[in-house]
Amino acid sequence: MTVTYTARVANARFCGFSKLLWAWKGSIYKVLYKEFLAFFAMYTAISITYRFFLYDDQKRYFEKLAIYCNHYASLIPMSFVLGFYVTLVVNRWWNQYTSIPLPDRLMCVLSGGLQGSDERGRLLRRTMMRYASLSALLILRSVSTAVFKRFPTMDHVVEAGFMTRDERKKFEGLHSPYNKYWIPCVWFTNLAAMARCEGRIKDNHTLKLLLEELNAFRGKCSMLFHYDMISVPLVYTQVVTLAVYSFFLVCLIGRQFLDPSQGYPGHDLDLYVPIFTLLQFFFYAGWLKVAEQLINPFGEDDDDFETNWLIDRNFQVSMMAVDEMYGDLPMMERDRYWNDSNPRPPYTAATLFVLRKPSFQGSTFDMAIPKEEMHFQPLEDIAENLEESGTRHPNMALFNRLLNSAPSPTGLMGGALRRTSAQLQRLRHSPGIDQYNSDDEDEDSCKIGKAGSLPSGLGQETQSTVCSFRDEKSARTPLLEIQFGSEQDRPGEQPAIKERKELSRVESKCNEEHQIGEEEGKGESGETTRAPVSLLPPPPKSSGEKSSRPSSSIPITSSHPSALLFHPAAHSSLELCSSQPAISHNKAVSTPKPPLGGNKMSFLTVPSFSEPQRFRSVSMGSELTGS
Repeated sequence: MTVTYTARVANARFCGFSKLLWAWKGSIYKVLYKEFLAFFAMYTAISITYRFFLYDDQKRYFEKLAIYCNHYASLIPMSFVLGFYVTLVVNRWWNQYTSIPLPDRLMCVLSGGLQGSDERGRLLRRTMMRYASLSALLILRSVSTAVFKRFPTMDHVVEAGFMTRDERKKFEGLHSPYNKYWIPCVWFTNLAAMARCEGRIKDNHTLKLLLEELNAFRGKCSMLFHYDMISVPLVYTQVVTLAVYSFFLVCLIGRQFLDPSQGYPGHDLDLYVPIFTLLQFFFYAGWLKVAEQLINPFGEDDDDFETNWLIDRNFQVSMMAVDEMYGDLPMMERDRYWNDSNPRPPYTAATLFVLRKPSFQGSTFDMAIPKEEMHFQPLEDIAENLEESGTRHPNMALFNRLLNSAPSPTGLMGGALRRTSAQLQRLRHSPGIDQYNSDDEDEDSCKIGKAGSLPSGLGQETQSTVCSFRDEKSARTPLLEIQFGSEQDRPGEQPAIKERKELSRVESKCNEEHQIGEEEGKGESGETTRAPVSLLPPPPKSSGEKSSRPSSSIPITSSHPSALLFHPAAHSSLELCSSQPAISHNKAVSTPKPPLGGNKMSFLTVPSFSEPQRFRSVSMGSELTGS
């Protein structure tokens, strides 16, 4: 029944598929011609009625109805619903074919596993293989109309030789309300166990392998039964059918050619025959017919499975494999390439062109590489490069990539902020840092610019930094100041290069401070308590203000004014200081600020504040008073 045209399309050539359009068996013409003629007849009848049997006022009403139907016919989702439905049916169709039980693997295991060339061994092999074929016949008889027509009763099965009369009595004596296709499989397992007890199956591994193949065979029979029982949901089939039929029923009115003299948009021609509407019906209705033909491939359509042919083939092949071919081996002899280490089977004149093609060696076989890039590099140079990269700060590579990708002042400030925060954390935990006093509590130093706000670029790089203060004021408020500055910009120098120089200068200063602090810490090892102290000079004081420093403080000169102020939390007014990256309460918090002028680059100052319960949002530039 299956229409095979594989050989006709083995080679792609000009209009290769066009030769298949003239085939009739299994074609769309054979399946659809009745529906197509019915649709065209109804369209013609409506067109004749409109043109010759309606009055003028009735024609005007029909024309409005036709325009209305044509406008709203596009709301029916026919392509979407029909496409998914046909895809589902085609997948189901192929899965059903792969579920047809084939005895090939089972007969090979049975022929090699059940030993004995005597009549008893031959009887066991043939009977077990017949039971497997009987099980497949019973399930195909249950799902295929073609097989049922061939074997309508159990008497026909007995007469065909698949079952003996005693086996039929035993089969009918087992009462069960369900399909009993599995009973021959149980008989098979009982015979396999008997053969194992008789020693015809040599070991348990062979018995296990034989039963596994039988279970796989029986599983496919079960899958066919479930495919027959569980269909595509009826609602899905109904929706698709209604969508297609309703669409073309509407098209019978909406696609009519109207009177061109009325001047309706899109109705300038009167062709009588709706060519494109007929093509649309041919395609969509044909698509639905494909699903209708494939939804049950065990029928008698042209493209349904050849189940009767499968029964004949499987029974004949399996019996030959376990009986006639058992122990029947050809004589072994040396092949013609016995002494040839490179056997080359011959080619005919029609296939001689294959020898002219070179053997495929890989996609990179012909890749060309310059000679200067093919030399191995000395391991000493590679080790030196690794050492140089290891001495750098671990975050410098990441910072360089960020700076190269976005060379902007705000990006530099955000990166410098994170770098400086990490350095300050190391300085706070380093030994030998002395404290110093500072009376600089000028409220104006907390101001950020004139408007008390930050640019948008800074807000993107850091989260908000909020500092809260208590009523009490510490007499010892240490300051920590870090100054960032650069030399005069060189003409023609790129911004990214200047930014890298600024980062390297800050890093070197912080490393020097850390080393000096460790040396002083060794000399002051006898002290029991150490207070954090500033390693950098304080910001410039207003006139009349004075600041005192202990001799242990280490001033660091810079060509630019102070940019960052730090207050530790031990017995000071600073209660909370949080920023991104997160720093504990006794660590520095730095917030960047855009350059105010020239080539200077400053950072925000966050001094102590004496007002009670006062909160300042640095990054947002707003003040909030706590309740």
